[in-house]
Amino acid sequence: MIMKKHGVIAFCLANCLLSAVWACDTATGINANLHGNRLFPADNPWNQPIDKKPVDAKSSILINQIGTNVPLHPDFGANAYWDDGKPFGIPFIVVSGVTPKVPVTFDISDQSDPGPYPIPSNAPIEGGSHSKGDRHVLVLDQDHWKLYETWSSYPQADGSWKAGSGAVFNLTSNALRPAGWTSADAAGLPILPGLVRYDEVYLQKAINHAIRFTVEQTRRAYVAPARHFASSNTGTNLLPMGARLRLKASYDISTFPAPAQVILKALKKYGMIVADNGGNLYISGTADSRWDDDALDALKRVGNTDFEVVAMGVPTTK
Repeated sequence: MIMKKHGVIAFCLANCLLSAVWACDTATGINANLHGNRLFPADNPWNQPIDKKPVDAKSSILINQIGTNVPLHPDFGANAYWDDGKPFGIPFIVVSGVTPKVPVTFDISDQSDPGPYPIPSNAPIEGGSHSKGDRHVLVLDQDHWKLYETWSSYPQADGSWKAGSGAVFNLTSNALRPAGWTSADAAGLPILPGLVRYDEVYLQKAINHAIRFTVEQTRRAYVAPARHFASSNTGTNLLPMGARLRLKASYDISTFPAPAQVILKALKKYGMIVADNGGNLYISGTADSRWDDDALDALKRVGNTDFEVVAMGVPTTK
């Protein structure tokens, strides 16, 4: 956000130039408009088109293993779902670089980036304050262009937080987490860069990155850019963490509502990445009351066999 008083504009622009991004063009707040700013460099795996990449040799087997006539499922929307009556999905908050950092302690401390994190008191928790689910908290520092994410997040009376795990990502870098490390997500990946956001679909009318999704069963393996697996199943017909699927180029999207077409175009060009165990073909997006749930529900017309697996590298199994 470019502020027009108190001389802050010069400070903001200087920080943008130093970080080599236009982060200051974003607004602060919950589910803020990022104005087309890409998270991570253009050559980051999340931002790389895969529409011309070869199909994996086991694509049909891997797709069929998911099930029969499994529909694509938007795991986000406007309908009240949270325990406190808010929309469902994964919210995020954009903060300024002067937001105070608070202590965070982690259950999985050996694979978490230590605190403090700039988590404001009004940071939204996935599922709401009373949720018994994943309770992700995603915080984007627009001035330093850093992303702070936690899982199983619980605020404490003294202003600190307790979480299951957490990770910090420098959004000007393509550096991956150490091999074998989790993050706030099972695959060791960032979450926010893979979410379907309202500002992309309705304002920019383009999603220029891969989309995060889940399947019920994953293999005890991961492929880049994932860094961690969360399964004991060694079956080679299961998708590993980090596997990327894309909607087949031949799939006709012309009859879908315009918002759904934005998402489907991204699934053709950038695909979707396995990031966690969960519902089959559940794609992730922000919890936002502005979503048109009817448009999102149209995505359920797409089935698992309308996708193909992009050729993967050698999986890491240890």
